[in-house]
Amino acid sequence: MKKQFILKTTIISVCCAVIIALWQWPTINAQILMTHEPRQVTPRGELSKDEKSTIELFESSKDSVVFLSTKKKVIDYWSNDVFSIPRGNGSGFIWDEYGHIITNFHVIEGASEAQIKFSDGRSYEAFLVGASPEHDIAVLKVKNTKSLPKAIPLGNSKPLKVGQKVYAIGNPFGLDWTLTSGLVSALDRSLPSHNGPPMDNLIQTDAAINPGNSGGPLLDSAGRLIGINTAIYSPSGAYAGVGFAVPVDTVNRVVPQLIKHGEYLRPTLGIEVNQKISSILGIEGVVILQVLKGSNAEKAGLKAATMTYQKEIEPGDIIIGLGDKKIKTVDDLLLALDNHSIGESVKIELLRNNKKWSVQLKLQK
Repeated sequence: MKKQFILKTTIISVCCAVIIALWQWPTINAQILMTHEPRQVTPRGELSKDEKSTIELFESSKDSVVFLSTKKKVIDYWSNDVFSIPRGNGSGFIWDEYGHIITNFHVIEGASEAQIKFSDGRSYEAFLVGASPEHDIAVLKVKNTKSLPKAIPLGNSKPLKVGQKVYAIGNPFGLDWTLTSGLVSALDRSLPSHNGPPMDNLIQTDAAINPGNSGGPLLDSAGRLIGINTAIYSPSGAYAGVGFAVPVDTVNRVVPQLIKHGEYLRPTLGIEVNQKISSILGIEGVVILQVLKGSNAEKAGLKAATMTYQKEIEPGDIIIGLGDKKIKTVDDLLLALDNHSIGESVKIELLRNNKKWSVQLKLQK
């Protein structure tokens, strides 16, 4: 009897549990279904002022940036057929309304064909106008200039300060129209150039620059061009926090000559200089580091700096003027030289042992 009572009690309990579960099922089912509904979006509010300005900068500048792909011609030695194969890609930007496109020399070096693609999908063949390997600058041109996007506003690089915000637009790894941002990390950096003297006065930035960014613009927070992204320092070949750009002051000096002459022919004095030495010595002017043998500077009696036994730099001649221009920095000297031509005789004003003197010097290659 006891076992029958326990069995009946168990059966009654199970039945009651089933009845209760069936009674609550609509509520439980509704709760389950509710957990699979999309969550309500939390209102974000206004974008920050900094975000808005960055978005506006990108949207106003990206149409002026182009994707550049190159090909090179190869010969099938079995059939003697000539055909083109992809060589690489990079970035560039519109320089003017005449269809001139600026990029790095190393982007187009060795290429036989170049294709320019705009942000609206249009694609045109481009031909080489001129290049300056020592500045890593090349000028291309597209024939169809109808409805070209506007050129990027031009800034200047001389007033740049370490810590300023900068923005790079380009095509890293072929991913079109990418924006990265960072700071000016350092100024007046030097890197080896293509079979020539080092590239000086480069801008160093931590804005992400990767293969494919080369030739693209580096912009300041006002959306003005301040440099051409040209190189990265990385053991792996990818972004490692150190990128370099050719300053816009150099670009604005070299590009007009490339458009006009197809090459850059800067006259020289037959000397070597470096802005850092003048800065270290606290000198306003350009210290002559070396007078090249057989140069016009040597014939004119210019004197280079020397190193004392105490390993201190002792200035020789300091250039303080060229023609009608006062010279305070190396940039001043280069800009002054660009106003003259090879073979022209100019007056050089110098300072030696705190005494001024001058000489007429014939400019050379």
